[in-house]
Amino acid sequence: MSTFTFTLVVEGPDLQSDEIIEALFQAGCDDSLVGRSGGIQYIDFDREAASLEEAVLSAVTDIESVDGLVVVRLADSGLVSMADIAARTGRTRESVRLLVAGERGPGGFPAPVTDPRSRYRLWRATEVERWMRTHVDDAYETHEDHARVAINATLELRYHSSHIPDDRKSDLLALAGL
Repeated sequence: MSTFTFTLVVEGPDLQSDEIIEALFQAGCDDSLVGRSGGIQYIDFDREAASLEEAVLSAVTDIESVDGLVVVRLADSGLVSMADIAARTGRTRESVRLLVAGERGPGGFPAPVTDPRSRYRLWRATEVERWMRTHVDDAYETHEDHARVAINATLELRYHSSHIPDDRKSDLLALAGL
């Protein structure tokens, strides 16, 4: 077994109330720490499991056994900034900026998942990793990004689909290939 460290964003009653903290502990979250930042509630875990998927699934099950709590997503959803890319590759931020802009390297850097005109752009770490390995041959730390992206997509689909009217769900799930 390995220990997996991850953070889950949670909606519901105040996580820092004594009642909720006790309920989380009783539910099996004795390997966690609750917090809040900018009004967003989260729970940090250091959970032992055979895989990241198993660790996250067991944490979600434990959290949601507490009345009113809903897991929204992983806090680290596999998105990276230019600064993150620079840190993972050992390059400077300027070097990464030039790769992104196509002013260095072969061009074709993956498109950001945020608005490309925004000053604060983010990319999927898995797409950047694939591009870097194919075109630049840099060592790139993945940090289990592929698993985190898949887990987060599942959590977000589950969360958001609960807010979609039933008459629209089948169309949207078909669009997703599910």
